[in-house]
Amino acid sequence: MNKILVVAFVLVSAFTSVAFAQVIRGDSKAGQGVYEQQCLRCHGAKLDGNGPDSQDLIVRPANLRSQLSRSKTDWELLVAISNGVLFSPMHGFRGKLTDQQMLDVLSYIRSMSPPDISS
Repeated sequence: MNKILVVAFVLVSAFTSVAFAQVIRGDSKAGQGVYEQQCLRCHGAKLDGNGPDSQDLIVRPANLRSQLSRSKTDWELLVAISNGVLFSPMHGFRGKLTDQQMLDVLSYIRSMSPPDISS
């Protein structure tokens, strides 16, 4: 009986930590400033991938308001911001932005286009 309780506790703890990992800890207001300086030229003011530099790119920037982008986890988006996206013009910002600035940008993106939780 004790083994079952221990296993149940471990499972609940593991799944709870995954849920808490999705909590955004950034400042969306600060993230807006970083976004405008670093991301807007490609992703656009509306986060739709239609920034002023997007027309010159072979691989178009992600539409951060699309269903595909909104369905990504915070972790997936942070990895893309930090490390870039392979075979695309999206370069990584690790070393250029602090971890907090990346969290702030993520918070801004989520505030402008929250994930679709209805599906």
